Parts: sequence; C-alpha cells; structure tokens
Amino acid sequence: MGSGSQVFGLMKIALLALWAGTAVAEPCREDAVILRSDAGMVRFRVELADDEAERGQGLMNRETLSSSAGMLFVYPQPKRVAFWMKNTLIPLDMIFLDASGTVQKVHHEATPLDESPIFGGNKIQSVLEINGGLSRKIGIAEGWQLRHPAIDQDAAAWPCGEGQ
Repeated sequence: MGSGSQVFGLMKIALLALWAGTAVAEPCREDAVILRSDAGMVRFRVELADDEAERGQGLMNRETLSSSAGMLFVYPQPKRVAFWMKNTLIPLDMIFLDASGTVQKVHHEATPLDESPIFGGNKIQSVLEINGGLSRKIGIAEGWQLRHPAIDQDAAAWPCGEGQ
C-alpha cells in the first residue's frame, strides 16, 4: 500500500510541475513585456510605439508613469538610435535591445526636458522606457532578454510560447 501512495505522490508532483510550467509560459501580449535573466523575471504593461508618429511622441508631456508600466519603441529594422528628453517631464530609464530582444545598453535616469542625445548603440531594434531608477532597483542590465510579439520570433533570444 505504501508504494501506491508513493506513485500517487509522484504523479501529483509531476502534474504540479506541468501546471507551473504552463503558467510561466504565458502567451505574448501586445500590451506587456517580460524581461528575464538568471536573477529572475519582471513584467511591465506597455504602450507600443511602432510607427514614426508614435515614436516621435513617446512619453512626452506626461506627469506620471506607473511603476509597472512603460513604453516599447519598435523599429522596422535594427539601426543606430538616439533619444532625447524634450518635453518629457519624468525621469526615465531607457533599455536598448537588439533584434533578438537582448539588452545591449541601459541608460539610467535620463534628465527631464534635457535635449542632449542619448545614444543606445548600433543595431538597436527596440527600446523600453520605464521609470527612472527602476532598472537599478530591479537589476536590469546588458544580457537580459525581453519577450514581446513585436520581436521577430525566428530571431528572438526568448520566443513567445517558450518557457523560462
């Protein structure tokens, strides 16, 4: 009778592991990004800026941004990008990503209203802006991977649908 209980216990553990894996592999959504590293994962609700007008407007003239929110700028092709803070009222962290969704550079706490260019590097395809200082608190750094449907899934370091 003891061996039957052990088999049932092992089956229960296997089912829980399968369920947990499914929960982690949540589907990609246009309104959310997930970043991961060996240290863990973090999720942000995002607005998508994927055309010239939306990228030009960005987060200008906003007085607040939720700590769980951001804006994801997506370019049609990788390129050299630079941002500025013209008409941007809140400090922001800028997370520059390559075509695979891998973080190449993090610019911490860009100064509101500053028109100096902030270069993200060459071959940048997307940029995530979040509240200034948050990247340091979380530990977001070069090498982290971002999951979002706007990233070419054939090139993605962490494709949609893949687990941790």
